Amino acid sequence: KAERDLLASRIRPGFTFIDIGANVGGYALFVAALAGPGARILAIEPQPVIFERLVYNIGQNPFGTLKAIACAVADHDGDLTLFVDTHNRGQSSVKMVAGSAGRGAAVRVPAKMLTTILREEGITRIDAAKLDVEGAEDLILEPFLRDAPRSLLPKILIMENAKGRWQHDVRARLVEHGYRKILETRLNLAFELD
Repeated sequence: KAERDLLASRIRPGFTFIDIGANVGGYALFVAALAGPGARILAIEPQPVIFERLVYNIGQNPFGTLKAIACAVADHDGDLTLFVDTHNRGQSSVKMVAGSAGRGAAVRVPAKMLTTILREEGITRIDAAKLDVEGAEDLILEPFLRDAPRSLLPKILIMENAKGRWQHDVRARLVEHGYRKILETRLNLAFELD
């Protein structure tokens, strides 16, 4: 609730929102409903069954501003293994999560770096982004923070708090790039670019 309130308070005309690990579209559809027809929203989801539900949900809503992309966001372009948790498909990850062995399948999915996706989509500004990729947030953010121009960094960044699963200190890297933490809930962190 606090994360959505934060997003709602920042939406302006022409809002650009990137939802990485969009699942069935809860955040993307929420932003689309508030932002109106001038918004630009990408909902990125790699898990094939979940992606089908995302596309269906987008089709049931009248928001022409939302585009679904079927791929994983990663630290390289190509493809990678996605570990699908069949008990909770929303917890599928490109990282093998402790306790998930034997509970699903490994599937190959296309993968792109965030900079590649933004270039292909012609996005030059991000007002807000949400990352919920089950512990792989560092794999996305590390190369993005290294390679993206400051003008492309999201003004607001909401992400899953998966500190124990990160290989890189994401919080420290964000602070190095001018972000400050503005919200911490049990599950998520939110940062704003100063």
